[in-house]
Amino acid sequence: TGLSMGQHCEMMARQWGITRQEQDELALRSHLNAARAYDDGFHDDLIVPYAGVLRDNNVRADTSLEKMAAMKPAFDKDSGKGTLTAANSTPLTDGAAAVLLASEDWAKARGLPVLAYLTLGQVAANDFAHGDGLLMAPTIAVSEMLRRSNLTFADIDLFELHEAFAAQVLCTLKAWRDPDYNRDVLGRETPLGEIDAAKINTRGSSLAYGHPFAATGARILGLTAKLLQTEQKQRALISVCTAGGMGVAALVERAA
Repeated sequence: TGLSMGQHCEMMARQWGITRQEQDELALRSHLNAARAYDDGFHDDLIVPYAGVLRDNNVRADTSLEKMAAMKPAFDKDSGKGTLTAANSTPLTDGAAAVLLASEDWAKARGLPVLAYLTLGQVAANDFAHGDGLLMAPTIAVSEMLRRSNLTFADIDLFELHEAFAAQVLCTLKAWRDPDYNRDVLGRETPLGEIDAAKINTRGSSLAYGHPFAATGARILGLTAKLLQTEQKQRALISVCTAGGMGVAALVERAA
């Protein structure tokens, strides 16, 4: 299309009526939740120190809506209508992540604790070249996965939604509530509905931690597995958008 992901997301934000204020509020929540997770020791056994570095320098515990409001648009710099900034868009960062995925028998034979089960996954794509929002495919992946598992949002305890851009998350949440979108795109007579904000990215997500391409999925999966144990919750839903009009979703369940 000749457009960057940020430019595409600007188009999505306008289509769905997502404001700059809403985006900044979500970004602020991500940073504060991530900072709290560090302070509470949640990351102590998740992050491997390197060269003396123990803490991500991207997480900004001292940011505010006032500071974010001072940022200039990053992708639509000329129209006067741009809403995506460096504050409410995920930064590209250096990083790596790993998870050990194995059968239960293999893990038990080696005395390894089973933290969680990856019980279901779903991949979807949309036709972004002809008008579909580039980063909206997770709406489809999640809908299909819930249909396969006969679950609803009410059955999910925690939601980990990759924050490529604050606007992407907000467009996704709004689409799941929209009757027309559910009918025309998701093939649902009844909308998937609202998600309790208190269940979403409770330890922060990519707006705060950054987005090292290819490592983000593993980071989210590892965080989710620990989060289920820490919170003693049963089921979590992961949603990740990707370039190229794709979306990936997964269900993760806590081991007993």
